[in-house]
Amino acid sequence: MPHTCLVVDDSRVVRKVARRILETHGYAVTEAADGQQALDACRAAMPDCVLLDWNMPVMDGLTFLKNLRLEFGPENPCVVFCTTENDMDHIEQAITNGAQEYIMKPFDEEILIGKLAQVGLL
Repeated sequence: MPHTCLVVDDSRVVRKVARRILETHGYAVTEAADGQQALDACRAAMPDCVLLDWNMPVMDGLTFLKNLRLEFGPENPCVVFCTTENDMDHIEQAITNGAQEYIMKPFDEEILIGKLAQVGLL
């Protein structure tokens, strides 16, 4: 069974880039354009990991993460924040609220796959 990843970003381009990288490495990928869509997707079928943007309409990444952890517990799925927000305050909030890893945009294949390997999802 391939690993599954939910790519959550309001940018179609970012979702496409992430999908291409992940599918090259054998992932089954689903997409969501905001945190609410992502939460609905997790309720329907829990992915192994979530690649999560911070700034999105409807529900932002941090709100999604808090709701996800409240509903499904602290461990699963693995959440990797992927955002332009790179100050320590954002990173600490993400980790405190249950994200396992943090990637800066723009990312490339090496960075993304490296982080997934670190969390044991490769």
